[in-house]
Amino acid sequence: MNPLSRRAAGVLLPVSALPGAYGVGDFGPGAFRFADFLAAARQHYWQILPLTPTSGATRHSPYHGSSAFAINPLFVSPELLVADGFLDEGDLDPAPGLPSDTANYAVAERVRHRAFDTAFSRFEEAGMSDDYRRFCTEQAGWLDDYALFVCVKRCNNGAAWPEWPPGLRDRVPEALGRAREQYAGRLERERFIQYLADRQWQRLHAACREKDIRIIGDMPIYVTHDSADVWARPRLFRLDDRGMPAVVAGVPPDYFSRNGQRWGNPVYGWDRHREDGYSWWADRIRRTITLVDLVRIDHFRGFVAYWEIPAREKTARTGRWTAAPAGDFFDRMRAEFGDLPFIAEDLGTITDDVRAEIRRLGFPGMTVLQFAFGEDIATSPYIPHNIGRHAVCYTGTHDNNTVAGWFANELADDDKKRLFRYLGREITCEEAPEALVWLAMMSVARLAIIPVQDLIGLGSRARLNTPGTVAGNWKWRCDPALLTADLAARLRRMTEISGRA
Repeated sequence: MNPLSRRAAGVLLPVSALPGAYGVGDFGPGAFRFADFLAAARQHYWQILPLTPTSGATRHSPYHGSSAFAINPLFVSPELLVADGFLDEGDLDPAPGLPSDTANYAVAERVRHRAFDTAFSRFEEAGMSDDYRRFCTEQAGWLDDYALFVCVKRCNNGAAWPEWPPGLRDRVPEALGRAREQYAGRLERERFIQYLADRQWQRLHAACREKDIRIIGDMPIYVTHDSADVWARPRLFRLDDRGMPAVVAGVPPDYFSRNGQRWGNPVYGWDRHREDGYSWWADRIRRTITLVDLVRIDHFRGFVAYWEIPAREKTARTGRWTAAPAGDFFDRMRAEFGDLPFIAEDLGTITDDVRAEIRRLGFPGMTVLQFAFGEDIATSPYIPHNIGRHAVCYTGTHDNNTVAGWFANELADDDKKRLFRYLGREITCEEAPEALVWLAMMSVARLAIIPVQDLIGLGSRARLNTPGTVAGNWKWRCDPALLTADLAARLRRMTEISGRA
């Protein structure tokens, strides 16, 4: 469905932040209850963050996944493993009674990996199903390399792939063959885990579609250096002869960070991607659009030109803009897939050539109300009177503070006065979230997406991520007690009166 084919609204809530008993949100009962909440509130979109595997080494950032194709094993629901007959009730660890508003990834990993061991043992004893074999065959293009990457990394004490024995690091065929024989059972287990994750996600996705809810996924432009993708296809990235990035990705100083953001991802060798017909990208997009209905393309401007930082630099202040082949790339992808169901994340340093490419492709862009009340309020592209229909309007994104936190801690006095004048009244911090939700809902943007924290009115403690930092991010979870019938009714009334139901 084209996100701009009708006036509609949706809610942003990552899977990791869903309610649930086992340390982190997953595809289980809490997800289905949230879909029921969205349906009751007449919401037609649920925006999530990347589904890809995370690790403690990167503080479980969903933008530093170990694969661009795999699904995070932590999102597999233990309850659904019981319901589907892969486990018995007694096989599960007792629900550990964790805080309902904070993720505990250590518990999530322990519970699930014990469950996977038991489920896989029984699955082997029963004989591999035709459905499982079909999944492995269909996904072999990425699944086999991912499974081997996970197993080799685990057997090398978690070392990054450039530190592996040379034969495995450099993918010498004989060394890979020996590893596949040595780790045959473990490889099958990793494939089985991905089968479980895919099976559970597809069921949740289908249930959302039945409720007329579409999923907006998120595809980071870059992949992590220590990932199955870079290890399996190093020639597609700008690496040195040791397999290390020669230059890394990021953005220059901006609203989110005075020193810019040094993400550390390797940048693409775009010439080699072009020579290869962008086949890796085509595979990635094909996989992504089987998992979600629409795709937010993170850091879209990097397809036109990207900020390239010498790997030796500690911050993003030193770097340069380098051209990327957006026109050729997206034209090839449209020839392959037809209309691309993309939303362009066009925040940050956006130049005329980036705007022109977005217009040419016809992708909706993003507007964020928290950016709207500066000195340029009359002409700001984020202020409601300047937002066009061909846009997605947000109160804030996963990188912003909550509206309540922004109002209390970040909004300058002059900006606050401009906000009051724009609203026609002064408001308190407690009133700010609903005021901005109303602005988003009443804008002419065909699609309005509201982070669930702003619907509830939560403060800075509910912030998901602070760009340019590593500690304390990706931990907030939504207490199920906050997703009340009254909240759904209030959101429904706002959605109906703004013509988005």
